[in-house]
Amino acid sequence: MSNKDYLKERFPTLGERLPRIPLASLPTPVRNIEFELDGDSRNISVKCDDLTGVIYGGNKVRKLEYIFPSAREKNCKRLATFGAVGSNSALATALYARQVGFECTCFLMHQAKTAMIPATLNMHIQNGTELIRYGGPYHKRIKTLRDNLWGRHAWVVPMGGSSWRGTVGFVAAGLELAEQIARGDIGRPDRIYVGTGTMGTAVGMALGLAIAELDIEVHAVRASVTDITNETLMDKLSEKTVTMMRRLDDSVPADLVNRTRIVLRHGFFGEGYAHSTPEADEAIAFAKEQLDIRLESTYTGKAMAALLNDFREPGAEALNVLFWNTYYAMPITVPTDHPLDEQALPEEFLRYFD
Repeated sequence: MSNKDYLKERFPTLGERLPRIPLASLPTPVRNIEFELDGDSRNISVKCDDLTGVIYGGNKVRKLEYIFPSAREKNCKRLATFGAVGSNSALATALYARQVGFECTCFLMHQAKTAMIPATLNMHIQNGTELIRYGGPYHKRIKTLRDNLWGRHAWVVPMGGSSWRGTVGFVAAGLELAEQIARGDIGRPDRIYVGTGTMGTAVGMALGLAIAELDIEVHAVRASVTDITNETLMDKLSEKTVTMMRRLDDSVPADLVNRTRIVLRHGFFGEGYAHSTPEADEAIAFAKEQLDIRLESTYTGKAMAALLNDFREPGAEALNVLFWNTYYAMPITVPTDHPLDEQALPEEFLRYFD
């Protein structure tokens, strides 16, 4: 892995003014896979962002590279972030925070039970993460934050790492993919499918592709409630990211947002966050059997379900499609039958070990 700085190479001034802490193993590889669907032979490309890191992979590592320097510049000692109790984003933030010398507090909300939650919580305990139950009405949530962060020199990482700085991590990822396409590692896709919650991954990717002048649709498959994932917030994040990039380097194109191509797909969400669907279950089984990829039901399974749905549409055999795999699927080697330390968990979280 070269760990090349794609953003700094394209915009040297931006790269100098926007510090980055290298955490990810980049570039992540791309694969071309032939598979069978409904008796027909098809082809797909896969971007393997499950391989972004040794400590913990997935899409969040790219975002943290640009978020952590802000906390370091402000002399913060602690990072704080948010997520559902099984959040991969919260776990990745906590693990990498510890690696670079920060303490970490995670404010976690309840979600539907999944098989990986006990392992995720035990990884937090093993890591020394401070776990706080978060939820309820607005005034209660504000009090929780005040009670646990006041006077602790904490830098707050937004849910999913989708600040404008975190989104820049995927602007760089879009440029990385553009180089792999130019090099001939894969053909130029017509569409990219990716699961989305707080939308930083999809927005950054689309901006990076626009910078590279690649006319590729990013199909962002919604995996969170519409209060979090919607077109209005997506547009705001796009505009904020470009505005802040241009504030640091006016060579960043002013019309970049207008050149992005994002399609927010709402039809595969199901009953709620972390609830699987029959289509997602089928997609997970398909990916394991035909593509040798392990997916999960919250994000990547739903993104693959959208891809398979579209592959069955008339004329879809002519499409070149890329699946951006954001799920770190390596086994977590901690016990899952009981907490490593019950005292380190909010009492309400013991239910996930039933």
